[in-house]
Amino acid sequence: QVQLVESGGGSVQAGGSLTLSCVASVDRYSSACMGWFRQVPGKEREGVATIASGGSVAFYVDSVKGRFTISQDNAKNTLYLRMNSLKPEDTGMYYCAAGSAPFVSWCVDPHRIPDDVYKYWGQGTQVTVSS
Repeated sequence: QVQLVESGGGSVQAGGSLTLSCVASVDRYSSACMGWFRQVPGKEREGVATIASGGSVAFYVDSVKGRFTISQDNAKNTLYLRMNSLKPEDTGMYYCAAGSAPFVSWCVDPHRIPDDVYKYWGQGTQVTVSS
């Protein structure tokens, strides 16, 4: 059974840091693409950071570049999102996702519909940043 379990969310003040973790019980093929997505009420789900093939390629949405780092530990089947210098606009529900694609570039293509690549989703972890 495929399972993605996130943890590490919480409430912090602006300027603070959090590290999200996602333990994945997914076979390697089904997790060739992995990523973190953010959902805010009233807005579309947004790809925050995605990664492919063990870190060979990564994507960050412009608003988090230089502040967030996505990484993975294959030995622990865990995906991470280190978030520094948090801002109130980073507030949202963060979801871990895993999937596969015929081309590595699809994993990190922000113009792709997420559900076309990412077939497995976690339950989400809430991040709240106060000013």
